[in-house]
Amino acid sequence: MIMPRFKKIKVESYKPGRFKIKSLRKVIKLSSNESALGVSSRVKKAIQKGQKDIIKYPDNNSINLRKEIAKKFKCNFDKIICGNGSDEIIKIICELFLKPNDEVIVPQYSFLMYRIYASISGAKVLFSKENNFKISINEVLNKVNKRTKIVFLANPNNPTGTYLSKLELTQLRKRLKKNILLVVDDAYFEYMKKKNYISGLNLFKNKENVIVLRTFSKIHGLASLRVGWGYGSKRIINAMYKIKPPFNVNKIGQYCATESLKDNDFIKKSVRHNFLWAAKISKELKKFNIQTNETSGNFFLLNFNKAKFSAHHVFNKLEKKGIILRDMHAYKIKNALRLTIGSSFANKEFIKCLRNIFNR
Repeated sequence: MIMPRFKKIKVESYKPGRFKIKSLRKVIKLSSNESALGVSSRVKKAIQKGQKDIIKYPDNNSINLRKEIAKKFKCNFDKIICGNGSDEIIKIICELFLKPNDEVIVPQYSFLMYRIYASISGAKVLFSKENNFKISINEVLNKVNKRTKIVFLANPNNPTGTYLSKLELTQLRKRLKKNILLVVDDAYFEYMKKKNYISGLNLFKNKENVIVLRTFSKIHGLASLRVGWGYGSKRIINAMYKIKPPFNVNKIGQYCATESLKDNDFIKKSVRHNFLWAAKISKELKKFNIQTNETSGNFFLLNFNKAKFSAHHVFNKLEKKGIILRDMHAYKIKNALRLTIGSSFANKEFIKCLRNIFNR
């Protein structure tokens, strides 16, 4: 059969964290770093408001949402672009900046969409080595050459849970050539309370060669509505708008994201919950020689190299009890799992099952 030709794309597609187990009706999903406390009460009201008007197209430029973002984070309305999740902003960046034979640098263990969209654009992806699962700015800089166009990194980093300090991030931008774009993903910044940390937005708000990414999928709990945003120079953002798909952020998503920014109490409550349970879970992990990162997001990377059982064994045992963690095969991290810090019920069930596995 003759059919139209299409280009061959040598890239592994994104594989999300599992969300169901065939033999079980109810599961506890701790594989995708979703909100532990659901959504703000303001969001629930916004959903009802949005449902009344779904026959109309959404605002193509997300004006009300951008106004609220600018107000909340004291930044320039004209330097904000909203997307269908922050991963759409990554896609637009790659479409705008990359052509075949360009090169992109990403940390060895980093969010998969950086490498996927860069590869689709025809660029070559180089991986900078990490030191004990932490991004090394020296290793990033060692990969730079005349073909380098973009450096992508998340801070804190997913899936490792480590982070770069303010000094390290500043030094990276200073030592990179000025014509190389640095993209800093702030997806988990709300959870960070380390004194030597500063968000990408606060650090690079006035830089012409940095784009900062943010999302409503994590602490705000809007993962299924797909809302994210990017912040950069007016010149870059204006160019991104030219290739942005029309009506790319749905109306209910815009309503809910706008309202979620107004609920500071919900954010504070979510952060307190995260630190409370992070401490409890960390204490349990140490009992079984499961190594992990310090709290820097709403997840842990669990390393089983010194534990009694392997990551594969623990993953399967938890799954039989209806608890799903994220395996690290796609990230090529051996003998490790990623655990989302979930609701109080979910965390208690995880701890109970972990004790049963290791104490038998």
